[in-house]
Amino acid sequence: MGALQSQTWFFAALMLLAGFGIPIMAALNGGLAVRIQSTSVASCILLSFALVCALTITLLTEGIPQSLYQSSTPFYFYMAGIFVVFYTFTITWVTPRFGVGNAVAFVLLGQLIAMSIIDQFGLFDSPQINISLQRIAGLVLMATGVFLVVRS
Repeated sequence: MGALQSQTWFFAALMLLAGFGIPIMAALNGGLAVRIQSTSVASCILLSFALVCALTITLLTEGIPQSLYQSSTPFYFYMAGIFVVFYTFTITWVTPRFGVGNAVAFVLLGQLIAMSIIDQFGLFDSPQINISLQRIAGLVLMATGVFLVVRS
């Protein structure tokens, strides 16, 4: 097995593991919101804990950052946190009302559509990967799968 192939398997396994965390996070934080009767506070707790974890990992692996801002970096690269906050608040609010499976299924579908658009146009400095009939077929099958999952 070549280095690139073993790296591909490692990345795939790592992201699969990360994917396991999304419904677990949704269930835990949605449950917290119900128990404390506040979506906003539950989301703030989640994001605060995440910040502490991220800072700890950063300090342990990289030390204190020398620079947080690069003038050559477009401002929108610093705004990714908006999507984390939007996701956190919406998944926390929706999950207890719609179910973990339903909520995550539509998140997955949204991710697949967005990734296809980002790849097609090479947005945000991503490698450009043209949409193919195979990718379109995969998206249609995934969308069908989402609708079958939420209807059961």
